[in-house]
Amino acid sequence: MKFKNFLTILPLLSTLCVCLPAFSEENTAIPTPPEVAAKAWVLMSYDSGQILASDHAHDQLAPASLSKIMTSYVVGQELKAGHISADDQVVISENAWSQKFPGSSKMFLDVGDEVSVHDLNRGVIISSGNDATVALAEHVAGHQPAFIEMMNRYAEKLGMDNTYFANPHGLDADGQATTAYDMALLTRAFIRDLPDIYPLFKEKSFTFHKIKQGNRNALLWDTTLNVDGVKTGYTKQAGYSLVSSAEQSGQRLIAVVMGTESVSARSTESKKLLTWGFRFFQDITPEFKPSDLDTLKVWYGSPSRIRLEVADGGTITVPRRQRKNIEYKVFYDNDLEAPVEKGQQVGKVEWYLNEELLTEQPILAAESAASAPWYQSMIDVVWRPIGQWFSRQDWKPELTTSQ
Repeated sequence: MKFKNFLTILPLLSTLCVCLPAFSEENTAIPTPPEVAAKAWVLMSYDSGQILASDHAHDQLAPASLSKIMTSYVVGQELKAGHISADDQVVISENAWSQKFPGSSKMFLDVGDEVSVHDLNRGVIISSGNDATVALAEHVAGHQPAFIEMMNRYAEKLGMDNTYFANPHGLDADGQATTAYDMALLTRAFIRDLPDIYPLFKEKSFTFHKIKQGNRNALLWDTTLNVDGVKTGYTKQAGYSLVSSAEQSGQRLIAVVMGTESVSARSTESKKLLTWGFRFFQDITPEFKPSDLDTLKVWYGSPSRIRLEVADGGTITVPRRQRKNIEYKVFYDNDLEAPVEKGQQVGKVEWYLNEELLTEQPILAAESAASAPWYQSMIDVVWRPIGQWFSRQDWKPELTTSQ
């Protein structure tokens, strides 16, 4: 059964709810987020994907050079797939000539230069070179419009529903827009999918044609944080923006601030978010009872029951010292029909803190189930209507507590 029909059967789902073991007697309230002087902002936990705090997270704004995160993501995926090589020598066209970008950031490319894909990518990530983005776009896709199509296809695939790219560099253009939430999604995907390329974001300088340029992300020099990326952006329309990420004691956070009033403000507001997040939140991977994530029946399926797993490994992000107050409810699709694909959503876990919904995670099929031959599925023809009748009864979820 397609997941688009999943919401229609939620009332028919069986529900389990148990409390996790207590690890602390202290009970602290959820901390109040800081005030952030930006048009829009988001703080995301990398491991769980949870939004810890946000404001105007889905407002569409000009992306400026934050677009270059997607440019490098597309290039990275092409490198990963073997369609291009980091050692490829790219001949710089007139479209990628640095003089085509007066008054904006560039790598100082000249027409006819032969530059490796690796160096061009460094020019995009470290120097924020608009010229380098065009050179890479032409090398990857032949011409810019085809590359922009690739950018937007990846945006759609990653769930960046409010983003549209009109060029590879982010200079203001009609229709081009993104959101703080979408940029957090993209950054999380970049760190997860391209671990060999992500370290370029923490390089503090890049020299090309004997011109040394510093990384504009000032947080890379902040000794109180362990920031290792990601990207700054500025245009008159966008204001000053910064996507940053830091890791402390195995926990990674992603902060996005868009539309601040100055270079210093984008760093200050981002640091404020990261500091607050590390101080008050932690990632945990709670243990489920074996019965909570048991196998799930697949009608007319072969096999007839499938194993389950929780998306993102089951990690959730909770306020520190609040683990004893975390509860969860497990919802299954008990009318699941073959075929079922591995990774298909077949349920969800809802996490509650003091009876307030904290987050929810998809439950996925850990294996596929094909349609069984007719002679094997005859028993389901008999028993499925009986199961459906019982699931329609007005049962109330049973709340079980373990101390």
